[in-house]
Amino acid sequence: MKVLIDIGHPGHVHLFRNFAYQMQEKGHQFLFTCREKEFEIELLKAAQLPYVSFGKKYNSTLGKIIGLLKFDFLELKQGLLFKPDVFMSHGSPYAAHAAALLGKPHISLEDSGNWEQMKLYLPFTSCVLTPDVLFEDLGKKQIKYQSYHELAYLHPNYFSPKGNYTSILNLAEDQKYVIVRFVSWNASHDKGQTGFSEQEKAKIIDYLSAHYKIFITSEGYLPEKYQPYKIKIAPEDIHEVLAGAELFIGEGATMAAESGVLGTPSIYVNSIRRAYNEDQEKYGLVFNFQNEKGVLEKIKEIQKIQDLKNTFAKRRLTMLKDKIDITAFMVWFVENYPESKKLITNNPKIQYEYK
Repeated sequence: MKVLIDIGHPGHVHLFRNFAYQMQEKGHQFLFTCREKEFEIELLKAAQLPYVSFGKKYNSTLGKIIGLLKFDFLELKQGLLFKPDVFMSHGSPYAAHAAALLGKPHISLEDSGNWEQMKLYLPFTSCVLTPDVLFEDLGKKQIKYQSYHELAYLHPNYFSPKGNYTSILNLAEDQKYVIVRFVSWNASHDKGQTGFSEQEKAKIIDYLSAHYKIFITSEGYLPEKYQPYKIKIAPEDIHEVLAGAELFIGEGATMAAESGVLGTPSIYVNSIRRAYNEDQEKYGLVFNFQNEKGVLEKIKEIQKIQDLKNTFAKRRLTMLKDKIDITAFMVWFVENYPESKKLITNNPKIQYEYK
């Protein structure tokens, strides 16, 4: 089987990486396509996965329209050259459109519920795999599973922290640190949305710097005053760093969820609600704020928790008992598609074989 996967975010490389490894061991072939956005290419190189880059991603409204046409064409071209049996993505309209034009199935994963994007790919998609907690009802094409995308690469079956975060960050052995994440607000689903105000950013950082070493990861331009805090590590080391942190605070839903599944206290600040982050709050792993109000108070509350790391490690284990290994499930689903779609539609409990 040949599988073409389109990547639209660094997290998508992680999402499909172990799936690709396991399928390659079974003799299947892969090709990844991407745009130059953040760290996608660096991550694909580090993972030693074959890829083709379509160049820079567009941020303006006009640019996105041009990009849709351009990247549709380039995805179709790669489809004609690679001749995949199936296209896959995390909600990529380019993969969906190319698959439809070539008469091939497009299997999408979805956990953001962004209708602006879903309207572009859903009509051309064969089925959509989503966490069972997703707010949106996507109709007959939707297959629900009991897990998070982040467990495709941070499940204990695939990731065990080495504990080498101090050497990665050049810290003293007992030095505590926090990770702060700012987003660029350029994505289509970010229009009209908010996170931290500049005033509150300064307030939070001033408070944290009195207690911890701070590292900031930013999706876009980072103002000069925050440059001393800018994290400088290889992209593939970020999960080691998140696992060792005392706390994560940020506007990015993916990194907030990653911190949560690693057992690191996580505060997500964004007016966009994410179902998986809210589900993690039930386990006491992620704390969700639609604006900055109350964030500093929550930071102080978390600081008071006795034996913080062990407390959150126990919460993580409770969460893991409830979730399946989404990578193992994907391997079964894609290898046996389309029969697998019929089987799980008739008996959703099949997924529990992959706990």
